[in-house]
Amino acid sequence: MRHLTLASDPALWASMPCPRSELRLDLVLASGQSFRWREQSPAHWSGVLAGRVWTLTQTEERLCCTVYRGPQGRAARPTPRELDAVRAYFQLDVSLAQLYSRWSSVDSHFREVAQRFQGVRLLRQDPVECLFSFICSSNNNITRIAGMVERLCQAFGPQLTRLDDVTYHGFPSLQALAGPEVEARLRKLGLGYRARYVSASARAILEEQGGLAWLQRLREVPYEEAHKALCALPGVGTKVADCICLMALDKPQAVPVDVHVWQIARRDYHWQPTASQARGPSPQANRELGDFFRSLWGPYAGWAQAVLFSADLRQPHRAREPPPKRRKDSEGPQG
Repeated sequence: MRHLTLASDPALWASMPCPRSELRLDLVLASGQSFRWREQSPAHWSGVLAGRVWTLTQTEERLCCTVYRGPQGRAARPTPRELDAVRAYFQLDVSLAQLYSRWSSVDSHFREVAQRFQGVRLLRQDPVECLFSFICSSNNNITRIAGMVERLCQAFGPQLTRLDDVTYHGFPSLQALAGPEVEARLRKLGLGYRARYVSASARAILEEQGGLAWLQRLREVPYEEAHKALCALPGVGTKVADCICLMALDKPQAVPVDVHVWQIARRDYHWQPTASQARGPSPQANRELGDFFRSLWGPYAGWAQAVLFSADLRQPHRAREPPPKRRKDSEGPQG
């Protein structure tokens, strides 16, 4: 079975109301939130969601979805329950129009950027997938992270279906990532020092915290408590913990700070850290900057940050910049 397009057989698609101003698939699925979506044909994005392989596309006013069933990838019209999983994933109950309006009323720079970058919203991801994907993100770029996550899924995740000679896998379970040979195999797959953190964090959650239920319960606790708990895991620093809080644990006020967000704050908001020695992101400076944006944008500050981050990714000057120098993979992550 090949990846389906909306034009090829409309009967195999279901759709839901969703104007582009509320969701731009190209801005959301390629922005470094999730690393498992690919544009397999123009404006058609295929990836794994809720244990299924999907293709998504959109018109001006609707989000359109088809799902693939069985080992051979038989395309099918999604059921109402499956569509509910898509709605939850994109958090379509949150009105971007209302949020953009509020942010634009208090922030002239946001108002200017928002005119060109409508439809940037946060995904609500599975906590296990989000945690280990962002452990892989340390000192990395989106393309390399996506490759690492894909190899991790191929090696340890359940096989779902096969399309266009590509076998799709679900994300591995905690148990699969805690096995005795995991670290060595992930190093062979190019994860470098991150291999140790993937294996050690899976074991820590299973052996010290009581398993998956502990991670899921972090959705119910306050942001500060969830952030602190995540930072106790091997390979999880301040920025990675904020990414997980924002993208998987229902903490929309979390503001992940990397070098790009730091540059946005300094360049566009003339923000200065209290500590004079802070020349770049650090745990203390990250918290200060997060508090600055939370005071400006309010309880959905992490969503506003995602709009500016997405816009910055697409600036022409960013495309011309050489990639930042990375330390050797034998060293650990920063933040």
